[in-house]
Amino acid sequence: MDINKKINEEMVAAAKAQDKIRLSAVRMIKAALHNKEISLMRPLNENETLQLLASMVKQRKDSIEQFAKGGRTDLVAKEESELKVIQEFMPAQMSEEEVDEIIKKTIEEAGAVSVKDMGKVMKLLMPKLAGVADGKAAGEKVKAFLSK
Repeated sequence: MDINKKINEEMVAAAKAQDKIRLSAVRMIKAALHNKEISLMRPLNENETLQLLASMVKQRKDSIEQFAKGGRTDLVAKEESELKVIQEFMPAQMSEEEVDEIIKKTIEEAGAVSVKDMGKVMKLLMPKLAGVADGKAAGEKVKAFLSK
């Protein structure tokens, strides 16, 4: 199913159910996608949509961490509920083993031998993991594999 169609359906369902938190989160997703389309002056493809959703997930996780440090439990709860809604529109996340396997294959593909080659590996790796794995964690794993 087209993600834009799914977002519109979810927005209508949340409005009918009077679920204000969910409606707000879905509207936020729709606005972010629309703004990105305006800046690119064309519709987003599937990969670009997943990248945008992944960046929204990352923003929410960073916000949750910062609000927790500041003792703002009310804002932590709000961000966590938004995070759950955003994650519903993303594909299932890869397991650690699957990510490790893709990293190993990509290191071989790039011909990387040391940490100096990390940039080449990440350039090839990130499109493969867009939306299905955490880029920061993948980067740390690549560094660990190349350090051996």
